Amino acid sequence: MPLSGAEMTDFDNLIYQPGYAIIIEKGIISKISNNEEIINEFVPWFQGGDIKTEEYNIIDARQSALTPGFVDSHSHLVWSGDRSNELSLRQNGKSYADISKLGGGIKKTVNATREESLKSLIDTSLRRADIAISLGTTTLEVKSGYGLNNLTEIKSLKAIDEVSKNSSCKINPTWLGAHDFPDDKLRSDYIDELINIQLPNIVEDNLAKYVDVFCEPGWYTAEETEIIVNESKKLGLTPRLHVDEFIDSGGLKLATELGSVSGDHVAYSSDESRSFASSNNTMQTFLPGTPYVLGKPISLPITQCIDESWSFSIASDFNPNCPSLSLPFVGSLLSHRLNIDPIISLIAATRNPATTILDKSTTGCLNVGAPADINFLWSNYISGWCQTPGMNPICKTMINGNIVNSNKVI
Repeated sequence: MPLSGAEMTDFDNLIYQPGYAIIIEKGIISKISNNEEIINEFVPWFQGGDIKTEEYNIIDARQSALTPGFVDSHSHLVWSGDRSNELSLRQNGKSYADISKLGGGIKKTVNATREESLKSLIDTSLRRADIAISLGTTTLEVKSGYGLNNLTEIKSLKAIDEVSKNSSCKINPTWLGAHDFPDDKLRSDYIDELINIQLPNIVEDNLAKYVDVFCEPGWYTAEETEIIVNESKKLGLTPRLHVDEFIDSGGLKLATELGSVSGDHVAYSSDESRSFASSNNTMQTFLPGTPYVLGKPISLPITQCIDESWSFSIASDFNPNCPSLSLPFVGSLLSHRLNIDPIISLIAATRNPATTILDKSTTGCLNVGAPADINFLWSNYISGWCQTPGMNPICKTMINGNIVNSNKVI
């Protein structure tokens, strides 16, 4: 279950004190105890350092603080093109909707992604997944959504599938065909395509676990969202929705009523919706990197969520407008800009988002029986995980008991 309220500040129960060791067998944590006990039981001859024998592979953490691997529960990894020019448009007063009308925004990325080959999309996405791992992410939710037609949505999801097969990162695919409306189809015709062509093809080829809809004024209405989600649920997909990014349109309430595992963005959701979501196991997922890159205030009600015991998590929202896969940077925004304790920020990047991932190999915790997805920090303190926004706080990362990344420089 996710943590909320006072549970997020119960540091005595949340944090192991210095001087512990972890035993890992077949990728699973089998024992956590103090160093002296572990050394005496298993390697009484141990004097320090990394040592590999026929029986044991010993990793000396050298007093590094250890955290669970980060769980990024909202990313747009697969796309092509470049929208760097849009910053100057925003600086000159153009809104997200204005830029879209000028041929920028989602549709610009759609055009570039449609033209890209499957191999190129795979290669680019694998490189991005490696970057995520280097920054401590061990589980990554990945959306399609830059196709807006059957051919490119399928191509994008096949690219995600190849990333899942070839990356150490645990990839969870989401179909976001309802990200926008294409210019070459009537609105009603595209919704018909989503339900009667894209959805059956995706389910038949087992290309997605989740369905997402961009439920915002100017994009998909509540009624359209409900139709798409309900049809997707009939075929076994689990909803997780974009809602209330720009205004409170009742999106988080709708997401909760539809049984969504998360409502993402939720910058403007009402207090009633937040309480309703938390009581019904729909996670509020805040994406502070997005207002940051858009030059907007990061005015998210996270302190209120803690005070009211409303569960929440954070994610990167990696996309062409917000091209950052760094959850430590997202944690920095919470801790340096919103005055959130780094341990609370860490919970929001590990345990809480893990509860929205159906794959039981992800827990977001370090405890016996959990997969050994572990970050070794350069810092001796756990709170150091999000205090180096211009530098990587991760020394090395382990997934299922295997070191998958070792950063040679701080």
